[in-house]
Parts: sequence; C-alpha cells; structure tokens
Amino acid sequence: MIKNWDKIKVYDLTQNTSHLTPPWPTYEPLQVKFFKRLSPNGANGMLITTSNHVGTHLDGPLHFDTSGRDIASLEMDMLVGPGVVADISDITEDFSIYTPQDIMDRVEVKKGDILFINTGYHKYGFDQPEADERRYMLRHPGPSMDFPAWLKEMEIKYIAVDCGSADHPMNTKIRDWEPQEAAACDAYMQEKYGKSLNELYPWPETYQAMHLMLFPQPDEIIHVENVGGEIDKVLNKRLILGTFPWKFQYGESAFCRCVAFEEID
Repeated sequence: MIKNWDKIKVYDLTQNTSHLTPPWPTYEPLQVKFFKRLSPNGANGMLITTSNHVGTHLDGPLHFDTSGRDIASLEMDMLVGPGVVADISDITEDFSIYTPQDIMDRVEVKKGDILFINTGYHKYGFDQPEADERRYMLRHPGPSMDFPAWLKEMEIKYIAVDCGSADHPMNTKIRDWEPQEAAACDAYMQEKYGKSLNELYPWPETYQAMHLMLFPQPDEIIHVENVGGEIDKVLNKRLILGTFPWKFQYGESAFCRCVAFEEID
C-alpha cells in the first residue's frame, strides 16, 4: 500500500504514559525517580517501577496462557500491516455492548486485517479535558459474546481498543470488585437489552472471553488496550497500522507505541 514515503502521514495513536497514568484496576502504577542528575554527573538518569498494564500496552499471549509466546517472539509482520480503525462512538454509552455488525456497518473489514476500535472513551483518559478514571476503567463499552468467534472467522491479526480493556468491564474481575457498578450495569442491561448482566455475560463460561477465548494457540488473537492520541484523525479509514512493543524476552505484556500510516494526495 505504501509506494511513496513523501506522501505518507504518520499518526500516533498512543496514550501518554507517566506517574499519573492509571493502571488497570489493582495493578501496580508506574513509579519514577531520578537516580542521578545532570549536575554533577553529566547526564540525567531515571529508574521506573511498574506493571506492564499502564497506558497503551500490548497484552501478549503469555498474559493468559502459560504456554503462550512472549512479547519478544511476536513477528513484526504480525504487528504491522493493513487494517482499519472502526469508529463506533456514535452508538456507545456507559456499559453498552457493541457487535461485529456494528463494526461492519461502519467500515469494510477484510480477512487478515488489524482492527482498531474507537469506542470514543479515550476522551475520558486521565490527561484529557473530560478525564474520568472510573468511567474510563469501569463503565466503558465492551464486545458482544459473538465477537470472539467473528474475530477468528475473519482471521484478525490483533485488535486495539481506546479504553481500559478489550473485554466489557463487567466481564472481568471488576464485576466482583465493584458491586455497586455491577448493580448499575445489570439495571442498565435489563432496560437496554432485556437481559441481565449474567445472561449476557454468564460466568464462568464467558469470563474474560476476549482474553481466554482468543489468546491461546492456534488463534493467538491478542490485543492492545488504552490507545488514544490522534485516533480521531483516522476514523473509518483503511491504513497501515503498527504496534511496536519493546522486545521483551519472557514478557507477558509490554508498553508499546501504536502508529497509523496514511497515504495522502
């Protein structure tokens, strides 16, 4: 797709990462300090302590599969290639569910694509004017239970989402940790969809489906969480998409930079 680099615009789809970036609930946040300063050492140097699930990060196969591959084992042509950025922000709200059809109604998805999903919830990121950490982490939209099978059928390389998790927040341990949020979600779902939370996401059968049903071989469909940056500039477009984690041997997940390459006139 890229024939002339003079006509390529590069977009950064990455959330800022700092000591203020919230980790996924219960994970350790990033901590940073200087271990030396320019004077008298001649250079600044920092130490960080963190979990891998802070800011924009790639969940690797090893994250939910004991025999899964580490980050260093992932091929670059798995992480970079043609794909689409599907914008479903016009239909999303707190606790809502999106379906494969919602994606296909907005953009053409081809077999073997990389799929980025814009729920619109990056606007609640910690460094945004509408920052709302609880809404971003606990109430973002999530996929329907036919989503994993559709991703397999389409042989999607990996997906990326602009919110706290590729799973619905109430299809994760957050359901147990935040009973008031779970009760609010259950009431919403009964009114919106005519079914209870447990009917839509029955446990343990579908628990954290976007991780447990997709990460193991032979599918190995993993995902990036907490994308953002310039994503609003590339909505519903076909592009070259890339995710660039550090080459983390034995790493279950890793910080990464997400980039879109667009050919312009």
